[in-house]
Amino acid sequence: MKIVFMGTPDFSVPVLKALLKEHEVVAVYTRAPKESGRGKKINKTPIHLLAENAGIVVRTPRSLKSDEEISVLKSFNADIAIVAAYGLLLPQTVLDAFPKGCINVHASLLPRWRGAAPIQRAIEAGDNQSGISIMKMALALDAGDVLKQAVVPITDDMTGGDLHDALSEVGAVLLLQTLRHLDEIIPVRQNEALVTYAEKLDKTECFLDFNIDAAVLLNKIRAFSPYPATYFTYKGERFKIYQATIVDGVGKPGEIIDGHNNLIIAVANRKALQIKKIQREGKQPMDIDDLLRGFVFNEGCQLNS
Repeated sequence: MKIVFMGTPDFSVPVLKALLKEHEVVAVYTRAPKESGRGKKINKTPIHLLAENAGIVVRTPRSLKSDEEISVLKSFNADIAIVAAYGLLLPQTVLDAFPKGCINVHASLLPRWRGAAPIQRAIEAGDNQSGISIMKMALALDAGDVLKQAVVPITDDMTGGDLHDALSEVGAVLLLQTLRHLDEIIPVRQNEALVTYAEKLDKTECFLDFNIDAAVLLNKIRAFSPYPATYFTYKGERFKIYQATIVDGVGKPGEIIDGHNNLIIAVANRKALQIKKIQREGKQPMDIDDLLRGFVFNEGCQLNS
């Protein structure tokens, strides 16, 4: 099939690579490059770079609502559009522009976790499974009929980054399977009574409140690792946490129980968090053992104070 692909971040890369093996990708749409640093360096999205290397036409409109953009889109004469974490809403004129419609590769088992951050919200909520949904796109957010799904278990030590990578690879495989049998698949309507929404991540959520139950805290640490990463403050410095475990420990929530041999922080209900991987401001993430070789957290000190 002739395909227009729409995607932006790393999650989309395996999906586009898979499509290139079996289909003709006539154009790629991605978010516009961003400038960064004093030199105003232009940072193209991962999909932009992949498409350029493959010699595919790249479009980076800031909106798809204009008649001009719709005209350009139709000029590619594609059979179908494939969307994977694109980042722009598609108006009805785009959804209607392709004979076989628009299909989305969504990182959850719809109708659970519609929205912007399904990977992180699934781990944060303590779900024991996630998955990929291949969905016919509709105007409402992630509300289209489902064509195919695949389950991915969430293990106790899985982080948001781990689940992201697993789902990305599964999504690529499942999409190709779907396209091979597209005309035979009977779409399944989502059950609106089971809908949950994965709200966009807000960096204010990253601050660790040690008054919260240990299991809830650990799920958040896992969900937000490696990005945007949870943190606490100690003597005015911010420390990001990427990995931790729950241990027994008694102290005021946020009190350092052990800061020499390990970093153990008291939380609610006579439990504690033992930090395994950490990052100081301006430094790279490291195992806690490496940090404690030259740094000491004073026992009895109250974090976030």
